[in-house]
Amino acid sequence: MTTPAAAGLPYAEFDGRPATEDDLRRALFFNYGHFTAMQVRAGRVRGLELHLARLDAANRELFRLPLDGELVRRLIRHALESAGRTDASLRVHGYLPPGSTATTVMVTVREPGGMPPEPKALMSVPFARTAAHLKRPGEFGQVYYADLARRAGYDDALLTLPDGSVTEGTVANIGFWDGSAITWPQAPALSGVTMGVLVRELPGAGLPSLHRPVTLDGLGAFRSAFLTNSLGMAPVSRIDGTAFTVDAELMRRLAAAYDGAPGEPVLPHP
Repeated sequence: MTTPAAAGLPYAEFDGRPATEDDLRRALFFNYGHFTAMQVRAGRVRGLELHLARLDAANRELFRLPLDGELVRRLIRHALESAGRTDASLRVHGYLPPGSTATTVMVTVREPGGMPPEPKALMSVPFARTAAHLKRPGEFGQVYYADLARRAGYDDALLTLPDGSVTEGTVANIGFWDGSAITWPQAPALSGVTMGVLVRELPGAGLPSLHRPVTLDGLGAFRSAFLTNSLGMAPVSRIDGTAFTVDAELMRRLAAAYDGAPGEPVLPHP
C-alpha cells in the first residue's frame, strides 16, 4: 500500500482508500481515462469548479457516466488529510476498469510545485493530440516531441497543425500579447484551468483577451508570449527563429490577475 512517507512517490488513493498493488497495476495496464491536475494552497484551489466540470464532462464523454463534483471534493479532502498536506500538487484521475459499471477515482498527492519562471524557447512541431479537448494520460507524441525539442536546445515543443496553425504547448496553453490584448490560439487544444481563470479575471485587470487563429507565419504580429498550466506561468523568449520580448510588467499583471481569483476550499476551515 502507498504511504505518505514513500520518498519521491505520490501518495495515492482509489475511491477514498490507500492504493493497493492491484489498484496500481490496473491503472498501469488499463489507463484509458482522464484526469485533472491542480495546485492546493492552504486547502484551497483556484478554479476548482472548472476542474470539477472538466472531470464530469470527460467522464460523460468517455464512459457515459456522470462524475459528481461533491464526491470528488470529498475524495480530494480525504487524500489531503491522509497525506497530511494542506499545500500540494494533486491529480484526480477517472478510470472505468474492464467489467466495471462505476468510475474508479484515483487521487494522487505530492509536494507542491510551480513552473520555473525562466523564459522558454519553443520548437514548433507538426503534431496534434487526438481528442485534444480531453486531458488524459499516456500521450506518446507529447513526450516524444518535447524530448526532440530539448535535444535540439529548446525548452519544450509547440504543437501545430499541418497548415501552420498554433494549438498548444506539450503540457501548457500559450498566450500572445500584441500590446493591447491577449490572444489565445483558436484551434483544437485543451482548455486549461489556469487559462480559464485568466480569461475570467483579465478584463477586471484591464487586459482584454480573445480567441482567434494564430499561425507560425503570423507570429511577428505579437510582442510577447507566455505559457500557462496548473504549475503557473512563464514567458516565452522565442518560437523557432521568432524572438519575443520578455515583458516583466505583463507577467506581473498576469500573475496579479490570477492571484486575485479566490481559491475554493477543499479542506474544512481550521
